[in-house]
Amino acid sequence: MDVPLIILDTDFGPDYDDVGAVALLHCAVDNGEAEILSTIVSNRHPLSAPCLSIVNAYYNRPDIPIGIPKKEARSIGSWENWLEMVYESYPHRLLSTQNIPDAVKVYRKILSEAEDQSITIVTIGFFTNLYYLLQSLPDQYSKLKGKDLIQQKVCKLVCMAGEFPNGYETNIKVDSRASKYVIENWPTVIIFSGAEVGRHVKTGARLIRDKTIVHSPVKDIYGHVMNRIERDRYGRSSYDQTAVLYAVYGCSSFFEEEKGILVVDDKGYNCWIKSDEGKHVRLILKSDIVSLATYIEDKMMHKPLK
Repeated sequence: MDVPLIILDTDFGPDYDDVGAVALLHCAVDNGEAEILSTIVSNRHPLSAPCLSIVNAYYNRPDIPIGIPKKEARSIGSWENWLEMVYESYPHRLLSTQNIPDAVKVYRKILSEAEDQSITIVTIGFFTNLYYLLQSLPDQYSKLKGKDLIQQKVCKLVCMAGEFPNGYETNIKVDSRASKYVIENWPTVIIFSGAEVGRHVKTGARLIRDKTIVHSPVKDIYGHVMNRIERDRYGRSSYDQTAVLYAVYGCSSFFEEEKGILVVDDKGYNCWIKSDEGKHVRLILKSDIVSLATYIEDKMMHKPLK
């Protein structure tokens, strides 16, 4: 059975649901349901890539290629300092985000080596890297320009982005120029899991109570932040997990699809125009939130294969 070949692009820092999404993806790989080709970082915070590498290593995949934007990009941490906590608590091979290869080069190398229409890109952060990838020029990896390379090698782009039908969501507004450009110019289908999909799907409480899970950066990050934020005491919204879930399993019993066009203005406000002729797709939650939360958290609680 063919499994999705996934490049995950994450901001890994401002919010910690990215950690749950990475855990879910590793669980799918351990179950033979997906393959991770790379985990890319759209955030230039000095600890973002090293801490992502720590989580990859926890799942026995320390050599997954990582890239960061080398051109202008945002650098955002969190006031709960969970990046600092996990960096100080676990051994790390990467000392700083600045030592990581250029995300565009990582993208172009992987895409150039892939079969046509075989790659699923999942972005659960800013659109910065995808903007630079679209504008990239021929190089040692491919004679194609970025947009042509994407069109040849990528089957779909899955995004945790936007709020439907209208909104002003973080992953779009942080780098609104990049978001607007990518959403208007990306050559394959784009599927959006909006903020409203995962907002009330709360996960993490069972994870941090499970005493059989030890020496886990995923558990430690959730415990560290949930104990500091009153609204998250009973779980964190699973924004990013919903996008990864769709990328691996499709709609399954959890989502429905609606075609249309996502319009983004210069400041990052978005509006949705429903249309059967639209080039975009948005996910609509079909499942009850308890069932979906249980399904996601079961995968977040997955223990690495020995």
